[in-house]
Amino acid sequence: MAKSIIQTDKAPAAIGTYSQAVKAGTTVYLSGQIPLVPETMELVSQDFAEQATQVFENLSAVCEAAGGKVNDLVKVNIYLLDLGHFATVNEIMAKYFSKPYPARAAIGIKELPKGAQIEIDGVMELPE
Repeated sequence: MAKSIIQTDKAPAAIGTYSQAVKAGTTVYLSGQIPLVPETMELVSQDFAEQATQVFENLSAVCEAAGGKVNDLVKVNIYLLDLGHFATVNEIMAKYFSKPYPARAAIGIKELPKGAQIEIDGVMELPE
């Protein structure tokens, strides 16, 4: 099965040796997105809610570049510096997803690139 690389200027450029997403068949594997503003490659702010919103905006842009929508994500992994922000993530995620929701993990970690407080990656299945 051939794979294709997904890239869009509407999400932050990769800051390492990876692609924004890779499509294999109808499955798209999205790399982790942190709250960088695509135009400046700087954190949106130090406010957690603004960071979480920017991450979902970045994920949405990559999903659209791959031919889908954020609601086509079937699995997301959320990495948080502070699991106390879990309720805020749920509130913001509800603005981007409708039922049925994707499978999800929320993982507390020590550190993220560029001082981000949240990172999200995922797997999307494109509609047939």
